[in-house]
Amino acid sequence: MFRNCYPDLKFTTEYVAEKDDWKLEVEKSERPGSAKKKKMTFFWADARMIPEANLSEKENYLPILYAYDKKLKKPDELTKEEIEFLKEYGTKENQKKSIGSSMFFFDFLYDAYSEKIIERHIVKMKFLGCSTKIHERIVQPIKNVEKKIYAEKGNKEVKSFLDSLTSTDAYFWRVIANTNRKSFHSYGIAVDCLPKRLYGKQTYWSWAKNIYGDNWMLIPFSERWMPPKRVVQIFESEGFIWGGKWGIWDTMHFEYHPELIKYNDIGK
Repeated sequence: MFRNCYPDLKFTTEYVAEKDDWKLEVEKSERPGSAKKKKMTFFWADARMIPEANLSEKENYLPILYAYDKKLKKPDELTKEEIEFLKEYGTKENQKKSIGSSMFFFDFLYDAYSEKIIERHIVKMKFLGCSTKIHERIVQPIKNVEKKIYAEKGNKEVKSFLDSLTSTDAYFWRVIANTNRKSFHSYGIAVDCLPKRLYGKQTYWSWAKNIYGDNWMLIPFSERWMPPKRVVQIFESEGFIWGGKWGIWDTMHFEYHPELIKYNDIGK
């Protein structure tokens, strides 16, 4: 899975009987195209990719691989159980105590051990006409997305999307609100595409909750700002997932996770 999604990485695998798990030694170039290599060893740990020293606490982390929907689920399609789960998730108390995905593999891949270290890998560039900063590892995928979107300018919805953009912010070292976990913006692999005006529409579940209360997950699409379907498809074709498909929706947000696109066979 990861080998196919990150072809510049070298994986060596070994089954360790006493741990009843697979050990993976991962080698990467220190920087894209660099001859200098770095290595780290992980255990599979049910798709958590955890170092041996942290195996005893693996239940404190969610797997890296999870179900990313092929289709956008409408609010009126949510079950009662899903609604109650999202209501509970959305409380500040729950967010503070909730577990998150294992980040060990991504820390290694993107050198995200501290703000000072990762900023050696952050580059400035223009994306869709806006200045942004991204991780050097996703420069080519971002350029591919841009080229494909510009090729669709004849599509009225895509043209309107491009004309309305005011920012495509990516890298920003921070933790997720109400948690102690780093945002993927801290890795420089998440991009927020925002228009000049929202015209009263909502783009992020937590902000919407301040207005709509506990029924924020039931806000209809007509009241959410969303990029055109074709734009979402283009991002996905280059390995990005869209936050608009999450239960805790974030319609401006795209994140580079080719392993999730492959795992869920998006585009097939």
